[in-house]
Amino acid sequence: MYQELPLSINTECTSTSPQMSVYFPVLTDFADQSVQYFVNMQIVNGVQQLIKIQETEFTTPIVEMLGLYELKNNQQQVLSLVLSNYTYHDKAAHGMTFLKGLTFNLPELNVYQLNELFKPGTNYVEVISAHVAAQIKQRDLPLLQPFEAIKPDQDFYIADKTLVIFFQLYELVAYAFGFQYFPISIYDLSEIINEDGPLGRML
Repeated sequence: MYQELPLSINTECTSTSPQMSVYFPVLTDFADQSVQYFVNMQIVNGVQQLIKIQETEFTTPIVEMLGLYELKNNQQQVLSLVLSNYTYHDKAAHGMTFLKGLTFNLPELNVYQLNELFKPGTNYVEVISAHVAAQIKQRDLPLLQPFEAIKPDQDFYIADKTLVIFFQLYELVAYAFGFQYFPISIYDLSEIINEDGPLGRML
């Protein structure tokens, strides 16, 4: 029998120099060690992916790197978190940050993609895009180009009874406007939610 959430989460840090520190969460004391191992490996893989992006996107040496994380949901056996990596490269006009969301529906050994949150064959892209478009208009965001639709694998996280869609820097607006987040109540998506997935568990 699997333990109830909230899960026990510790923070670990990997550092190769005083200027390069990456903090990340580690699941501990979970009843099923295979589940714990899976979750922790996926988190480490996500951390490494962000580091690789920073190392390959730019050709100049790295001056500073700081990796952090935020726990967005830790209840009902749904764990959702966001990893971040800020890096400043030599002679760059400014530092660059990338985010990566990870969502687990324990005890499943799966990192959920956006499409898996919804019933197969549903028009989730169209439904979510309509919510995003309405919020863009309401907030009068100065877009770099007209918004048409989210990507089928758009970045997201879950926070209580809210699905939050987010966009990377430069993906939607200029750098100065930062990351853009679009919260959508799961009750507005109830007709298309996969009841066996993490959103279904949060209903």
